[in-house]
Amino acid sequence: MHPQVQTYWYELECGFKPVAEVFEECVFEALATFSRAQMKAYLDAARALGKLGRGPEPMLAFLEGWPGVAAAVKEDALPAVMAFVRAMQKSPNGPAIAPFLQTLPAVARRQPSLAQLQGYIDIARDLMARTTGSIHGFQQTLPSPGLPELFAQAPHLLDLLSLRGLGNWVDYGIRNHGDHPERQVEYFRLVSPDSRAVMQRERRGTLFHDVERQLDLYLRALWNDPETLVPYATAFDELRQPVPYFDKLGMRVPDVFDDATGPGGRVSGIDRYRAVLAHMVGHRRWSAAQVADNWSPFQRMAVEFFEDARIDTLLMREYPGLGRIFLSLHPKPAEDACDPETTSCLRHRLAMLSRAFLDPGHGYRDEALNDFVARFHEALETGPSSTAAMAALALAYVARTRRASDQFARIHFDDTVVNYRDDNRQLWKFIEAGDEEEAFDEPRQLDRSDPQGLPPRHYPEWDYRSQDYRPDWVSVYEGLHPSGKPEKIDQLMAKHAALAQRLKRLLDLLKPQDKVRIRYQEEGAELDLDIALRSLIDFKCGAMPDPRINMSHRTSGRDIAVLLLLDLSASLNEKLPSNGQTILELSREAVSLLAWAIDRVGDPFAIAGFHSDTRHQVRYQHIKGFSESWGDDVKARLAAMAAGWSTRMGAAMRHASHYLEAQRADKKLMLILTDGRPSDVDSPDERQLVEDARQAARELDQRGIFPYCISLDPCADDYVADIFGKRHVVIDRLERLPSKLPELFVALTR
Repeated sequence: MHPQVQTYWYELECGFKPVAEVFEECVFEALATFSRAQMKAYLDAARALGKLGRGPEPMLAFLEGWPGVAAAVKEDALPAVMAFVRAMQKSPNGPAIAPFLQTLPAVARRQPSLAQLQGYIDIARDLMARTTGSIHGFQQTLPSPGLPELFAQAPHLLDLLSLRGLGNWVDYGIRNHGDHPERQVEYFRLVSPDSRAVMQRERRGTLFHDVERQLDLYLRALWNDPETLVPYATAFDELRQPVPYFDKLGMRVPDVFDDATGPGGRVSGIDRYRAVLAHMVGHRRWSAAQVADNWSPFQRMAVEFFEDARIDTLLMREYPGLGRIFLSLHPKPAEDACDPETTSCLRHRLAMLSRAFLDPGHGYRDEALNDFVARFHEALETGPSSTAAMAALALAYVARTRRASDQFARIHFDDTVVNYRDDNRQLWKFIEAGDEEEAFDEPRQLDRSDPQGLPPRHYPEWDYRSQDYRPDWVSVYEGLHPSGKPEKIDQLMAKHAALAQRLKRLLDLLKPQDKVRIRYQEEGAELDLDIALRSLIDFKCGAMPDPRINMSHRTSGRDIAVLLLLDLSASLNEKLPSNGQTILELSREAVSLLAWAIDRVGDPFAIAGFHSDTRHQVRYQHIKGFSESWGDDVKARLAAMAAGWSTRMGAAMRHASHYLEAQRADKKLMLILTDGRPSDVDSPDERQLVEDARQAARELDQRGIFPYCISLDPCADDYVADIFGKRHVVIDRLERLPSKLPELFVALTR
């Protein structure tokens, strides 16, 4: 072997001769496409497959096939594949691992996105769960007879069926042959007549992988757009079907399109793909993102309808043949279909207006509708107009046609969905970073002190016995912490005035001195006199003055973001024998001093607390957001801190990382202040939540977050090192916490 290959061979820890014969060729193929991290993951997975006790076949199939899978699926599909392999290994279906891996490259070429590949795995997992050990009604540990046959036939089936069709075909086989092994094998081998009949029944629509090359040429030739096309599965998410969209990874389109019949006639599946791609190209070419913070949902919906119609009109001018497709796919609502006395009709009015923009023979008689159709085409007469102009026109339409019934909960949806248009996510931008659901600290948001006000986020939990995750095991409810009296925190700061004065000298040494001036700002900290004078001269001379007359400063010598995560479990209510204070009161003093210290240094920081009542209810409460200043609002929440329930630390750390990871900082520090071992009432095994917190700390490391634990538990030496390694400190004398916590921050960030 080549010396480099020999090194990889030692890492593989493999003694199979058939693997040794092909290993060098596999390594060189992998090195041509894999990064160093991907190469390590590739070898780790192969080594795990070799130790399953299934012989060389699973390892051989993986080593030879995985580079092809990775080339087809651009996203990281290895965790999903290995999770399914482990699930088969833990069941009686271990012999099916090799067939699964052998046909996986062919399946990936037909389902070239992570969502589609995961959908295929979910179908196979469902078959395994419903047919393993259920033959003839006996609860025996028998393998699924149909699972290996499904893997063998999967490439052929996915040439003919969408994922939805495959799922329906598999479900029929389970329901009708699940308790008869011979017939089940015949069905999934495509031998039985009903198997072939059901497959033919499910063959419908235009599959993306059949027309991918044509669509790619269509984009390049007609639109000069070489963007990547990424299909998504339509077989799942029945409650709300996905909508086409585009992002930095490419244009997302459905994996199958049925032929459609609309007001303008019948449209083939490939023409539906062409309409979707043309509309997205139009947005990429002519649309500009609008600031949406001050617009209501109704106003934003109106802007989207107007802008979509503008894009379609411009596309029809460039390629008139698109008009037939658009008018065939665009619904034509009846003018009297919605009753404004009982139903919100805003969507209905906008859908009619959108149809009228595109169809000169629309036949609608509404005066306001016809007036705005004329204004719309007038705006487009001299050129393509702009998104801002359409937004102004849309807002005027909403203001003129607004009705009290628009606020009704019952909304008219019939004939209002234009299914070739994307979801318009690119049309909006927000002043605050993050989307509206995550911007918890914006004053315009609803009150989120009620943890049921937002849907829960689900997180996995590590099971140390099986060495695997329990998926979606923990429900985390987040909310804004209730407020108290901010004067209480000011009194605590006055109590520790001498300590604050001593800390001030240390903090002044931490402040970065190398400030960088940022000029040409419309809003800034101070006036830039040179630019302001130049703008004044331009104004006096009749020229357009430059409005960017301000400047601001930033520091370039210190780039740290800090999140302080507080354990608010019931044990904090215990009193100290030395001074009668509770641990919660002492923690509040320490956190107040620490927050004052970080604010003085100028680092962005956030504060949150957590406690839990079983895995179904982990409460995560925001006390200070990264964009909030250290003021009365934050002090009021800190003053109202209360303790209760238990300590499910791993889930809270994972949720906190969601916010800290989004910060743009070179160093991201998570400080966890706790007074006890991770525990909860539904976890009798003391080791379980300790191991989960340990795994959560590893996950933070992988995300570039530095976790550090400050423990107030005198017995913490028994477990805290297992979770955080050397990144912890145990404070035995709790009375010293107010002075130790800021000093610790100084030491960690010096």
